[in-house]
Amino acid sequence: MIFQDIVFYFFATVLIVSALGVITSRNPVYSALLLVLSFVTCAGLWLLLEAEFLAITLVLVYVGAVMVLFLFVVMMLDINLDRLREGFWKWFPFGALLALVLVAEITMVLMNGQFSLDQMPPPPAQAADYSNTKELGRLIYTEYVYAFELAAVLLLVAMVSAIALTLRQRTDKRLQDPSKQVAVRSEDRIRIVSMPTEKKE
Repeated sequence: MIFQDIVFYFFATVLIVSALGVITSRNPVYSALLLVLSFVTCAGLWLLLEAEFLAITLVLVYVGAVMVLFLFVVMMLDINLDRLREGFWKWFPFGALLALVLVAEITMVLMNGQFSLDQMPPPPAQAADYSNTKELGRLIYTEYVYAFELAAVLLLVAMVSAIALTLRQRTDKRLQDPSKQVAVRSEDRIRIVSMPTEKKE
């Protein structure tokens, strides 16, 4: 066993344990911190696959921005954990059945033999000036451009939907009406009043 295999099994073990801790932890702050650990170990696995750009993007975007924001939201909100656990045993059989179906599907795919290490060819050796960032950009905008555009549209729809669902009309706040602003005339804005000049006594 070479050193790369040892590092892979170490990262894989930490990733599985931290992912299980995310869903089994009773404290949401601990779950968020364990999710950060999962992201970091997943970035380590991507480094082993020579995908440095994806690894640093995962750390910067998810760990550095999304998870920090999530931690602030979790710590600032007053979450009633007892109320969240009320329907746990009611939906536990359905969740267990769904988990068994997913495990069965993953087992069938892995036992098919297509993912055997003996049948997979070794990765080709790359040149010294090879850039996986450049190769990723080439694949995204040539072979997978439709999937990339579809993902962009889905993210845009999700963002607009989140804004529309959380938008609340407030009566104590003055809002601007662009249609009234565009339809206004100069005569309505300025009124010239003719006044006699003041006389000095």
